Amino acid sequence: PVLCPMLVVRQVPASLPPALHIGAVLVTSGNAVPALPEAYRSVPLFAVGNATAERARLAGFAQVTSADGDAKDLAQQVRQLVDPAAGPLLLAAGRHNGKPLASELRQAGYRVSRRVVYAADKVAALAPEASAALLEGRVRAALFFSAETARRFVALAHMPPIVATLCEVEAVAIGQAAGMALEGLPWRRVHVAARPNQDEMFALL
Repeated sequence: PVLCPMLVVRQVPASLPPALHIGAVLVTSGNAVPALPEAYRSVPLFAVGNATAERARLAGFAQVTSADGDAKDLAQQVRQLVDPAAGPLLLAAGRHNGKPLASELRQAGYRVSRRVVYAADKVAALAPEASAALLEGRVRAALFFSAETARRFVALAHMPPIVATLCEVEAVAIGQAAGMALEGLPWRRVHVAARPNQDEMFALL
């Protein structure tokens, strides 16, 4: 595999409520886990997918549940397993992320505190190794793990030398939003995973 990061993740300062004041923690990305304090380890944590859940377990969280899907699956799981009277929910998210999820849960009767704990800054150019691999015809498939990374690749790849190579490359998107973002480039084909996780993406290769 050739790695080509589209975003640079960095933690940002956040004012988080005491662990005793929240009923559960929600995370839509593993990037949020490092920002959560040690006192939260005993609080139930609901993760959007299995990779995020595993990262939380490795960080020491004792009660971790995975929605094994996307934000809508996470919202459904919370509605099924969490009593709104159990206490406020803390949604630890990235900048510009999580607002629809928070809104949906509030409409369902939950008190939700959304806190931005990390930012994903856009890179200025494709990684040199990735550009070289594309130009030399060594790339068979390109995998996109979020709509945001897909959109950034499209913005950076709109250069004639790179665009011309993509007609021989198959794109694999983690979900419909990522797949739609990729449609502006002349891929050989765009595949969308049946479920938004890495295993389903690998199954398409």
